[in-house]
Amino acid sequence: MAGPTDDTHFGYETVPLQEKQGRVDDVFRSVARRYDLMNDLMSGGLHRAWKDALVTAVNPPKGDKPFALLDLAGGTGDIALRLAKAGASTRVIVCDINADMLAVGAERAIDRHLDDRVTFEQGNAEELHYPDRSFDCVTIAFGIRNVPRIDRALAEAYRVLKHGGRFLCLEFSSVDVPGLDTLYELYSFQVIPRVGQAVTGDREAYQYLVESIRKFPKPKAFAQMVEQAGFRRVSFTPMTGGVVALHSGWKL
Repeated sequence: MAGPTDDTHFGYETVPLQEKQGRVDDVFRSVARRYDLMNDLMSGGLHRAWKDALVTAVNPPKGDKPFALLDLAGGTGDIALRLAKAGASTRVIVCDINADMLAVGAERAIDRHLDDRVTFEQGNAEELHYPDRSFDCVTIAFGIRNVPRIDRALAEAYRVLKHGGRFLCLEFSSVDVPGLDTLYELYSFQVIPRVGQAVTGDREAYQYLVESIRKFPKPKAFAQMVEQAGFRRVSFTPMTGGVVALHSGWKL
């Protein structure tokens, strides 16, 4: 159990655990309106293929069988809207702690006529207000590393899943291709913060995001955390030389 003096990391900075969430909120409040544009610019559009892989792994039913999905930290709706379109009877709840990101997502759902199947609710991944065994699938894309207590978020994802349900987490990972790792490091620290400054006016936010990727556990270590939360048949699939990894676990 975390005590009042426990510390954690905010990028490369050590901060009191109770301060991290507020500082993360400030980052995403600052960049909410241009968050998805920056994803395109930072990844050269590759984030679309990574997210498509997540949707394929979820494989929402094509028929009329109800399918309830919880998308954590998915404020702008990018994942949720893709999933809603992929399954005719899929209902998605987007749960995000940041109201600014949720507002962007809700507007997009209305624009794409999917607001009847995708809802946006403010909440904390560490303390979900949903009943036990509520969802067929829980997803989180590029958000788990911003959660102060990752173990609590994983435990909550496990709790709200139905038996036989699946947890899928798409997250930046560790580049494992010689040569590419050096280029990726240079690009991350020299280019991304400058692009962030030019597009959003907030260099510090993207400096934090780059640093937070480096502080996130290696794939095998994170897979062990998923297992410790109770999930079974845990696996991960590296993509693009290890730039990202898709983690999977089942509630059996």
